[in-house]
Formats: sequence, structure tokens, C-alpha cells
Amino acid sequence: MDHLLAALRAVAEATRLRLVVLCARGELTVSELTQILGQSQPRVSRHLKLLCEAGLLDRFREGSWVFYRLSHSGPASTLARQLVAACDETDPTISLDLQRLNAIKRQRAEAAGTYFRENAAQWHRIRSLYVDEREVEAALVEIISTADPRDLLDIGTGTGRVLEVLAPQVQSALGIDQSREMLSIARVNLERARLDNASVRLGDMYQLAVPDASFDAVVIHQVLHYADRPATAIAEAARTLRPAGILVLVDFAPHALEWCRATGLDPGSPRRLPGDPLTVVIWTAHRPAAATSRFAQGSRQATTGELVTGEVH
Repeated sequence: MDHLLAALRAVAEATRLRLVVLCARGELTVSELTQILGQSQPRVSRHLKLLCEAGLLDRFREGSWVFYRLSHSGPASTLARQLVAACDETDPTISLDLQRLNAIKRQRAEAAGTYFRENAAQWHRIRSLYVDEREVEAALVEIISTADPRDLLDIGTGTGRVLEVLAPQVQSALGIDQSREMLSIARVNLERARLDNASVRLGDMYQLAVPDASFDAVVIHQVLHYADRPATAIAEAARTLRPAGILVLVDFAPHALEWCRATGLDPGSPRRLPGDPLTVVIWTAHRPAAATSRFAQGSRQATTGELVTGEVH
């Protein structure tokens, strides 16, 4: 009751209710919200602080930027969604806010499109060397739907394509990438696909800012061949898996499975998708249903760089 009363007090003000409605439609920065509301940044920041403290909004930093979005956990998040649903989009104030929000989203899409066009040639050249990506995506959907996870993590999400494909299979999906430009593209793609259960964050695959055992499925798609410490990346991914969780690695052949075994995961049979001239391989590995000391020890060793087995080609 205390949490709900605090949330009700926090949202019982016109500007704060407008902020909740806006943040339900995407991840927005303070400057973007200031632009939409036509109010000073200090005032908007104070309102946002109250909404975050009440559990109605989530706040996360991405470099020098701070983003806000509607909370997806806790009793206040349920209240927030109910309040948003109760707000009439034809209300003059809300209607104008949404028009300005759409203008900002168009600007984002134009900026992301420019960056994509400038770099598309390199991506298309690499993709032409291996099997049709649709075949890879179909295999991923089959694997994830069979595993039936609740929360999914996509490491090295890039344009967010894996999230687009797999988010409909899970309750919550998070993509992490070290490139802010790529995350901008991913946000546009996820908003266009209306995937409210998917979000992206700036992060390092060697030091993921997520708790232990917080995901049922982790995907690393076409990332390891760029990694200088692939064993460490796999160990960090394994750390985030819940008991009975699944790790899915998609990359070019060959890769050694010693990395998975060293972190306490049980590898499955790889699936090979031959291309010209490169072959894509999909490896799966499961964390045992009961956590073991072998898992914890292996993860610590890999994270500290003690694992040197295996070679990336």
C-alpha cells in the first residue's frame, strides 16, 4: 500500500502524468522531454527524479546521456501502465505532446539511417560471405521457442535485429552494445516494430552491468570473431544465466567448446549452416539446473583471463 500511495502522489500532477505517458512510448532523454514539454531542464529533471523514486520510471545512463522509460517491474509499474491506458490520446495536451514525440522519433530515424547508409557497404560485404541470415534467424527462433525463456539478453546487439526476431518469444529482452551509434539504430528499429518488451543499453561484453543469474537465455550473434578475449566474454555471459538457462553462440566455424565447459556450462550439439565460403555454426550450452562450485570457479578464472584454451579463426 505504501508503494502505491507514493506512486499515486508522485503522478498526481499534470507535468508528471505527461512524462509517464511519454516514457511509455520509448526511451527518452531529459533534453528530448524538455523539448516536448516546453519547460526548463531543471524543472523536468526534478519531476523525473520524483517519478523514478516512486518506481514509475526507470533511469539509466548511456555515456553522457541519461535515458528514462516506463518501469517494467514492481507494483508501481502496473499502476503506471494502467494510468497510461486511461489517458485519452485526443486530449489536447497529450495529443500535442505525442506529435512532438513523433517529430523527435523521425529525427532519430533520419540520423540512424544516415549512419547505417554510411556503413552498410561493409556489413553487406561480410554478410555475402555466409548463409542467408533468414536461415540463421529461423534456427534461432526454433532454439529459443523450444527453450521457452522468460528473460533474454543479446550481447553485441548492433542494430537490434536479434531482438526484433526473438523478443516476441520472451517476456523481456535486453540488448547490449558498446556503440552508441548502433544503439540509436536499434532503438529506432525496436520502436518501429512496436516491441515494448525490448530495450537496449550501452555496455561492455567483458563486464556486463547486470546481476548474476538474471536471464534465462543469452545470445551472442556474430560477435566472438571480433573479440580479443572470447573466453572471457563467454564466461561473463555464463555468469548472467539462471539455472537451466541456455547460451546460444552464432559465429563462423571453427570455435572450441572448451570455453563453455570451463565456465560450468553443458554444451549441446552444434548446428552448421554452410555458406560460401564461410560456414556459420550455432552452438548451444546450458547451465545446469543446480548451480555448482565448478561453474563459479570457471567463471572467475575466465573473467580474470586465466582461460587461454581455444582459438578464434
